[in-house]
Amino acid sequence: MASLLSLGCAFGQDFDRRAREIVRQMTLDEKIEELHGIRDQTHYRYVPGVPRLGIPAFQITNGPAGAGPGGTSPQVKATALPSPIAIAASWDRNVARRYGEIAAAEAKDIGNVLLEAPTINIARVPQNGRTFEGYGEDPYLAGQISSSNILGIQSQGVMANVKHYDANNQETERFTINEEIDERTLREIYLPAFEMSVRQAHSASIMCAYPRINGTFSCENVPLLNDILKKEWSFAGFVISDFGAVHSTVPSAMSGLDLEMPTGKYWQDALKAAVLSGQVPMSVIDDKLVRRFRTMMEFGVFDHTPVPKAIPAEADGADARGLATRGMVLLKNERGILPLSPKGLKSIALIGPFAAKAVTGGGGSSHVDPLYTVDPLSGIRNQAGGVDVRFDDGSDPARAKALAQASDVAIVMVGEIDTEGRDHPLALEAGQNELVDAVAAANPRTIVVLKTGSAVLMPWAVHVPAILEAWYPGEEDGHAVADVLFGEVNPSGKLPITFPARLEDLPANTAEQYPGVGGVVRYSEGVFVGYRHYDQMNLTPTFPFGYGLSYTSFAYRNLEVPSGTIDPDQHPVTISVEITNTGRVKGAEVVELYVGMPSSPAPQPPKQLKAFQKVALKPQESTHVRFDLDAQAFSYWDVGSHHWRVAPGTYKIMVGSSSRDIRLEKTVEVRASGQ
Repeated sequence: MASLLSLGCAFGQDFDRRAREIVRQMTLDEKIEELHGIRDQTHYRYVPGVPRLGIPAFQITNGPAGAGPGGTSPQVKATALPSPIAIAASWDRNVARRYGEIAAAEAKDIGNVLLEAPTINIARVPQNGRTFEGYGEDPYLAGQISSSNILGIQSQGVMANVKHYDANNQETERFTINEEIDERTLREIYLPAFEMSVRQAHSASIMCAYPRINGTFSCENVPLLNDILKKEWSFAGFVISDFGAVHSTVPSAMSGLDLEMPTGKYWQDALKAAVLSGQVPMSVIDDKLVRRFRTMMEFGVFDHTPVPKAIPAEADGADARGLATRGMVLLKNERGILPLSPKGLKSIALIGPFAAKAVTGGGGSSHVDPLYTVDPLSGIRNQAGGVDVRFDDGSDPARAKALAQASDVAIVMVGEIDTEGRDHPLALEAGQNELVDAVAAANPRTIVVLKTGSAVLMPWAVHVPAILEAWYPGEEDGHAVADVLFGEVNPSGKLPITFPARLEDLPANTAEQYPGVGGVVRYSEGVFVGYRHYDQMNLTPTFPFGYGLSYTSFAYRNLEVPSGTIDPDQHPVTISVEITNTGRVKGAEVVELYVGMPSSPAPQPPKQLKAFQKVALKPQESTHVRFDLDAQAFSYWDVGSHHWRVAPGTYKIMVGSSSRDIRLEKTVEVRASGQ
C-alpha cells in the first residue's frame, strides 16, 4: 500500500483535512496523552485513544522476524519465520514481500495496527548482536529487500516501521555511544536503505535509534529527522522513538520526533509545561498528531479496528518452510556430496548442539513465540525414508566421533544464538570447532550445517566437504534444512555479508573503530565497509559477499553495454546479459551487477553492487537479464556541494555470481553531471 498522501490522491487529502479537524478539537491534555505510550499491568506498546473524538487506540507489536512481543502477557503465539538475514540471503524481492505479508497479516490477526519492521541497519561489524535482524552489509541490497518487505507489510493494511534510524550498528554501549561518521559515509552507506524505504516503499513510520550521531542523539537529531527525512525525502509519515531513546523534552520535540515510546518520561508533564511556556509551539504539537492520525486513517485504523482472529498456522508454516529454504546458502560442496539420496544410504549420524531442537530465532525484542516447531531429527527422518538416523548432541566428542565413524554420512549442526543487548565474538563457542574437527576426521562424508545470525570464523572449513549456512530457519527448521540437504529444494541463496578469514581482516579492526574508546566510535573506514574493504585491501575472505553455490551450474554470455559516451542524468543505462542453466536440474541464479567508478575526485571501492536479479531456469534453458541503471548507480556524494554527483570518466560494468566471481566485464564512458 503506497502512501496515499505521497501520491497526492484526493482521498489522501481528505485524510489530512479530517486529521486536522480532529486535532483542532482536542484539548491540550488530550494532545499530550496522544504523544506518548503508556505502560501498566494491561498495556504496553500502546497509546490509548480518545473516544469522544473517535481516535482509536494505537497498538503495536515488534516484527522483524514475525509477529513478536506486543502488548499482551503472555506473548501471543505466531509463526516464527526464518531470521531476516536469511531473507536478505535470498536476494529475492518476492521472498521479502511474502515475508512482510505473513508477518503483517498475523500482527493484524492478533489485534495490532503497526509492525515494528523491518530492521535495516548496515552490518558494519559482524559482531553486532542484531545482525540477524537486518539485511547485511550492502546499502543497495538492504534497501531493495527492505522496500519489498515494506510493500508486503503495508499490503495487509498494517503500518510498517523501518528501523533504526540511523547507524544503530552495535549493541555495545548502544544507549550512549557517539558515532563519528563523515558526511559522505553517512550518505553512501548508512542512509540509502532508509531513503529507498521512504521514497520507493513509502513506509508509514520510522523508528529513531539509540546512538548519538556526531554528538547528537538520534531522536533529537535535526539534520537526520527534520532536514533529511522530512524535508529532503518528503517523508509524510511519523517518527517513533526506540524504547527509551528519548533524552530530552524541548530538543526532541523540536527535532522531528512524533511519538515517545514506551512511556511519556519526557513528553508528558514536561512537554505540557514546554507548550504552555512557549518553548514548543502548538503548531509543532499539532503536526505530530496530524502525521500519525492521517496515516492511521490511510490504513483504515480509524474506521476498522482490527478484530483478533486465529492465525492460519498450517498455511503460514508451509510458507515459512519455503522462505527458509530460499535463504539458505550452500557454501561448499566438494565431490557433489550434496544433495543426499536415501537410495545410497544405510545410516546417517545427526550430531551437534544445534541438532537437538528447532532454532526459531535470535534473542531480544524480535523473539517470536512459535505456534509449533519441527526439530532437525524429525525433518531428517522424514526425508531420509527408511535410512537409520541416529542423534548425538555432541557433548561428548569421543561418543560423537564413534557415531560418525559408524555411519555413512555425518551431519553436524553447530551455531550461535545472537541477541539484542550484547555483541558476540565471531568464534563458535563451547567446543563446537573441536566437535567439527573430530567428526570430520572420523567420517570423510561430513556435512556442516551452520545456524548463525551473522558471519562466523571457520578454522575447520578446509577439512569438511560440505557446508550449508541455514541461518535461524524458524519454526520449520527440521523440514527446511532437510529439504535442501536432500535436494527437494535446490539452494539459491547468496551471502549478504562477508565471512572473514581472520578478525584482523575486518574493516573496523581497531578499538577506536569498534567498540569505541571513551564512549566514541570512529567510522574511520569511511565507505570501505564489508566487501568494499576486502576488495580495496586485496584480502581473501573465507567466503565473499554475494557468494553461494547451487546443485546446478550457470553460464554467463553476451554482456551488452551502451557504446559512446552516456549521460545517466538523461536516460537510464541499459545493460543486458544472457544466463544459461548448464546443469542437469532446475535452479535459480542471482545475477549480480557491480559498477567500478573512477577514483577521482573521490576515492572509490573497486566495485559496488548496483543491481541484481534472481532468475529460475530449467536445465539448458537460457534467458536474457536486463538492468536499467539510473544516475544514482553512477553517483557519489560530493561533500563540497552536499549533493550527489556523477564524475566523468570510464566506468567498469561487472556482472557475475558473487563479488569475487565476476564472469563478464566491460567499460562505458560516462558524462559528468550537468554536462
